[in-house]
Amino acid sequence: MVVYGLLILGFLTRLLVHVPNFSPVIAIALFSGMYLDKKYAVWMPVALMIVTDLILGWHNTIWFTWGSVALIAWMNFYFRGRKSIGNVIISSLLSATLFFVVTNLGVWLMSGWYTKDLSGLVDCYLMGVPFFRWSLISTVIYAVILYKVCEINFKLVKA
Repeated sequence: MVVYGLLILGFLTRLLVHVPNFSPVIAIALFSGMYLDKKYAVWMPVALMIVTDLILGWHNTIWFTWGSVALIAWMNFYFRGRKSIGNVIISSLLSATLFFVVTNLGVWLMSGWYTKDLSGLVDCYLMGVPFFRWSLISTVIYAVILYKVCEINFKLVKA
């Protein structure tokens, strides 16, 4: 049931008009790694990206976005036994940063917009900072909300 809820949340928020990069996708990948059964944890957020990219359109950095989402889910297996609001915030910051680093590397390598030297790489990352800000903010907000909802539900189930 949680998997379907996360898919619907991710699907709707990726497809509805929103501030660029203000979406729960990174938080969903983080949450998946932290909470979902390992057989769904990595594939569920990647499936979300694949389905929505079919609608939004393919791009030449697709492997970098999908790969970073999978890596974020996998990375958060570490926090399975260490769930706390502090770890969720730390993981949110790390996950959003990882997504920024990997996807902007993809833009630099694949887009042809930047020179293939250190100057072009720096320019690419600098141009991505405004998008990173929104990714970072949305990841922290959505991850904390998902964590709180999950913890409240687990407490209700145990009661």
